Amino acid sequence: MSKTRVDAVSRALAILKAFRAERAAMTLTQIAEATDLYKSTVLRLASTLEADGFLVRGADRLFRPGPELWHLGSLYQRGLDLGAVIRPSLRRLVEATAETASFYVADGDERICLYRVNSPRSVRHHLEEGQRLPIDRGAAGRILTAYREPVSAEGKKIRDRGYYVSIGERDLEVAAAAVPLMDVYGKLRGVLSVSAIWTRFDADARKAAIDVLKLEAKALAGLLPASER
Repeated sequence: MSKTRVDAVSRALAILKAFRAERAAMTLTQIAEATDLYKSTVLRLASTLEADGFLVRGADRLFRPGPELWHLGSLYQRGLDLGAVIRPSLRRLVEATAETASFYVADGDERICLYRVNSPRSVRHHLEEGQRLPIDRGAAGRILTAYREPVSAEGKKIRDRGYYVSIGERDLEVAAAAVPLMDVYGKLRGVLSVSAIWTRFDADARKAAIDVLKLEAKALAGLLPASER
């Protein structure tokens, strides 16, 4: 009996998680295809979710996320400690690269190092949390600038590429790689960066840093509360 109840909960959650920004409304058939569940199972579970406010079904017969999800999401957002979400990713980046990892946000014509974990190496790029740097130089600054409107031709290239590498742009001795951190609606929430002394940040080190940065950004996207579109 216990296992049956758990299975039912898992299937109900699979239905809720099937909704995405690009498919915010679905038919019964579409939900069944997205979850690999029988239509009869989807209908039974969706009816329960609808009765409890987790789904709504309009006159067009399409299912949409219900108000109870908004309520839970707002509770999560109010209780979220952003640092508690970002810092573990930065620590993993440092473990993977042995270089300094940072999270930046834009503030006018500057960028702020909101969170950072410094490299354990004695010779390293050292940053302090709260430090302000130019937004028009350095890998993180270039990413933040690329997501400002209107988008320049260079900004479009950076967006399409999905990362930026700088070598000696802000500091002649420092190189960095950065990727955008997007939420589930595709809105920029900040930038993840790995920075190092440029002499040891060769092509292999840069590629390895970009790979782990992208993995962390993808994982974080699902943890961040969705911004308003």
